[in-house]
Amino acid sequence: MVSDVRERAALRRLNADPSLNSVAMSLTVYAINGVTPVVDPGAYVHPSAVLIGDVIVGAGCYIGPCASLRGDFGRIEVRARANLQDGCVAHGFPGTDTIVAEEGHIGHGAILHGCVIGQNALVGMNAVINDNAVIGESAIVAAMAFVKAKMVVPPRTLVAGMPARLVRELTETELAWKIEGTRSYQELTRRSLATMRATAPLSAVEPNRQRIELPELLPLSSVKAQRK
Repeated sequence: MVSDVRERAALRRLNADPSLNSVAMSLTVYAINGVTPVVDPGAYVHPSAVLIGDVIVGAGCYIGPCASLRGDFGRIEVRARANLQDGCVAHGFPGTDTIVAEEGHIGHGAILHGCVIGQNALVGMNAVINDNAVIGESAIVAAMAFVKAKMVVPPRTLVAGMPARLVRELTETELAWKIEGTRSYQELTRRSLATMRATAPLSAVEPNRQRIELPELLPLSSVKAQRK
């Protein structure tokens, strides 16, 4: 009963004073050595993500919950319409640039260290991209792969394994699937900017609870199975 009263009171405070919500959703950003992160107003950065120092987040980007972008040694740059999902880490040695180029797609829990992710490339979940590696335009790094230092992944190819090895060229189906997935995160950026709010949880599931209705988006394995 007490928790219900507190929950309703918290919701009333947030709804009555929008400034409370803006405070709750404020970014976790730190300057260091006089250098402050830059976030384009058209980007969405989750409040639990941490941005430190020489970090540049471009227009239309999505930075997910608990991502860590540490520009306390080298520069971290996430360019327009790219996404860096929840739990990702971006860091580099002094004097280096860790770059995610336009429309790059970095899956949950991936680690980028002093590397360059090319335009429209995808890095799978929990993959590690090491120093001075370059992932070519529209290439895909499979989930859990370890890309060794200085490896250059050719454009429009798939690499996988620990250490990562070139598997083959990508198919048109795979390339189209990647583009569709990245567009879904670009739309998530817009949805988050427009509708995401800090709030108190409900204490019970309401009757006829609504679902979030979105266009169909399937895992790559399901897409391939449909086309057999």
